[in-house]
Amino acid sequence: MSSEQPDLGYLDATVALMRKIEAEQRGNIEQAADLMVEAIAADRLIHVYGGGGHTTLVMGEMFFRAGGLANINPIMETGLSVFNQALKYLELERCVNYGRSIMKYYRLEPDDVLIIFHNIGINPATIDAALEAKEQGAKIIAVSSSRWQNEMPPDHFIRHPSRKNLFDLADVAIDDYNAVGDCAVRVPGFDTPIAPNSNVVDFFIAHRLEIETVKRCVARGIEPPVWRSANAPGGDEFNARYIAKYFPRVKSL
Repeated sequence: MSSEQPDLGYLDATVALMRKIEAEQRGNIEQAADLMVEAIAADRLIHVYGGGGHTTLVMGEMFFRAGGLANINPIMETGLSVFNQALKYLELERCVNYGRSIMKYYRLEPDDVLIIFHNIGINPATIDAALEAKEQGAKIIAVSSSRWQNEMPPDHFIRHPSRKNLFDLADVAIDDYNAVGDCAVRVPGFDTPIAPNSNVVDFFIAHRLEIETVKRCVARGIEPPVWRSANAPGGDEFNARYIAKYFPRVKSL
């Protein structure tokens, strides 16, 4: 067994970031949860979109997940996800109007709630989706980084032609404080930073949104639709009513 002490840099940096979000973004998380509760109270779906690459994994984390909300409708676009070829999804998330086409297909209605995850928050697939959703009348909860949006040059080639940031289009903005470059550790003697932590942090935010939504539903006497593990005893039987209710409405079920 190695006698070397573990490098806690990644752990410390990631936990510190989550604590910063809890301290400084709690009000925004609660405001977003209020919108999500209203959607549940009105028997609406809560739509979730990832603007490209690894941010699509957070959308997957919120969908059909034990302990997660059953009325989540993932705006699932394989072309933007890590399940596409990497160079292909990189091109598609920079493609103008691609995000609009995706959002048009899902046909959001006025006052629908849409959660958009994208740490960078400036690329065309994110901004076009947000613009289309606003035109459809949706309320947008944006989870992104003010650092990327503010520190990237205004004329950088990955920006949407409008030069808008995701937070410019949000009804509620939740800052994940992700650093430009998305890496938390530098190894002495090696120039390239490693160990991105935006995935851990955004999963934390996603689950905080769920927690606050469920708490508020219970306080109002509203039964929140929450999945149980399909692999636990009785899970399939418990979930059957939500399958019956949402299968006709959620395209990815």
